Amino acid sequence: MSLHGKVAVVTGASRGIGRGIALQLGEAGAKVYITGRDPKNKKPNPDFPTLEQTAQEITARGGEGVLVYVDHADDAQIKALFEKIANENNRQLDILVNNAFAAADTDQIASGKKFWEAEPDVWDLVNNVGLRSHYVASVYAARLFVKNNRGGLIVNISSFGGKKYLFNVAYGVGKAAVDRLAADMAHELKPYSVAVVSLWPGSVKTEVMVKKVEEGKINIGVPQEQLKKNIQNAESVEYSGKAIVALATDPKVLDKTGKILITADLGKEYGFKDIDGREITIDPNRYK
Repeated sequence: MSLHGKVAVVTGASRGIGRGIALQLGEAGAKVYITGRDPKNKKPNPDFPTLEQTAQEITARGGEGVLVYVDHADDAQIKALFEKIANENNRQLDILVNNAFAAADTDQIASGKKFWEAEPDVWDLVNNVGLRSHYVASVYAARLFVKNNRGGLIVNISSFGGKKYLFNVAYGVGKAAVDRLAADMAHELKPYSVAVVSLWPGSVKTEVMVKKVEEGKINIGVPQEQLKKNIQNAESVEYSGKAIVALATDPKVLDKTGKILITADLGKEYGFKDIDGREITIDPNRYK
């Protein structure tokens, strides 16, 4: 499945699912623009990869990694990102993956507090960079897709928390909105042959989740030993990337536009496995 000659952007790609997606897009041969905040404006964490390391690995795998420091809370920086992509690629853009999410680093998202016990600004922490920024990025990407008249793919990284309770009220409402964002954008973009989907990974072995589980900072009503077992058996961060490569190379991807797609379902449909050779299966109760 080749993406040679394709241009993609993955927001929030220095680590976690975003990094895994960017690596798989690069391995398939794409030119991948990856975003993250400028390290001068945040405290670096030596336990996590840097954006520079991610860009280098994309290139080492056969793609072309291009890092762009972007604070996705700043609309002007998002606009400048897409202007840069347009200028450097003769206005070509083929894939947008909306993944940036500011709340992953905080302890508030899985603190176990009820919504009235937390300060109201947790809403903005979860849904400014994570919902609103997805909308803004999609606006600028769609302008390129429509003007180019050559199709395109937008993938919103979401969660089964959009369907059933997970973490807190702000998280669940935000993920449900991300799913609806994909559905409604798909409605308006389908006449231009642009597919928009919402992607639900299962449990994912991200650097942040592994660290939080080890430190006992996940409080969602599940025993710690069960959490540790779940994270050991979780999807790798690159499994979602395999799913997006499969979608991006499917000539009939427009048939899926507007839908919520589960990574494990796509693995079964397209016949791919996780990077360690495991076939990822779905807990039938998880998505009910």
